[in-house]
Amino acid sequence: LSTPALPQRRSRVRQYLPTLILLGLAVHLLLPQLTTLEHSLQVIKEMAWWAVALAVLAQLLCYVSNGYLIRSLAALTKRRLSIPLGMAITLGAASVGLVAGGVVGSTAAILHWTRKHNIGRTGALVIGWLPATLNTTLLLIISIASLINLLILGDLTPMQLTIFRVALALLVAAGGLILWGARHQPALIMLAKTLAARWAALRKRPYNPAVIQETITRLYTIWANLRAGGWRAPLAGALFIVTFDILTLYFLFIAAGYVITFETLLAGYGLALFLGKVTLLPNGIGVVEGTMAALYSSLGVPKAVAVLVILAYRILSLWIPTVIGFPIAAILQHIDPRTK
Repeated sequence: LSTPALPQRRSRVRQYLPTLILLGLAVHLLLPQLTTLEHSLQVIKEMAWWAVALAVLAQLLCYVSNGYLIRSLAALTKRRLSIPLGMAITLGAASVGLVAGGVVGSTAAILHWTRKHNIGRTGALVIGWLPATLNTTLLLIISIASLINLLILGDLTPMQLTIFRVALALLVAAGGLILWGARHQPALIMLAKTLAARWAALRKRPYNPAVIQETITRLYTIWANLRAGGWRAPLAGALFIVTFDILTLYFLFIAAGYVITFETLLAGYGLALFLGKVTLLPNGIGVVEGTMAALYSSLGVPKAVAVLVILAYRILSLWIPTVIGFPIAAILQHIDPRTK
């Protein structure tokens, strides 16, 4: 009786094995830093709470910037979304992604909720993937600059360097595909149809090539709008997001009584968050914290300060928004503005 279930069990093991391996690596990076938490308690007693308040304000402005970015992307499709609604969608989608499929789950939630507000399928796709793409690209730029600095100083571990090289190669390949597709629309449509047909066959789902062609055609229209000047507002929104997020981390270092240099701040921030993006773990849990702690410690930041600041940063930028995002996701899921 148990024989038919064996292939299914093996399939589940293969499905979750990469995530478990990555989670194990994350724990391996993080655990050595936890021994300094006892020393961090003394730092907490001496924290400048005015600087903590500025960190909270910076993180709030980070989410306002997310709302602005979503509104600017909706405007490319001649639709209107308010900044508060964009903030709500960002918070809700992040919470969904944490428990249901990471980037895939959060993107699916964004697609569903934006289409409820009269955003077409193409606009929803752009709002779903472009913010993450812009954010990852900016983190990559920061990471490359930081990587050059770390290589000069000799402070990059072989494992971090290997992961970065693989991730960089993947992103370069993706960027090359985008540039090629921008100049070869018929070939891109044919490639997309072929891949969609194979994916549908693998999942045993129906396949409609007309939908693929229509979607890509509309994406080319939006791409033309971006090239004609529509890129300014989305890029400004993405820059605001990263800037306020970096300021959150900076003010927490100030609160802990440590004056950090700009180069050190960016070195620990960009590379750690970039690695967290590409390791497929939801929000890079474990990888971001462990990598940040290792990098800042290697750059001369006291371990007690580094661990405290990193945990406080993740509480402000990840865990508090996640807790807030769950009820927001429930509200977005059950409210349909089209019925009003």
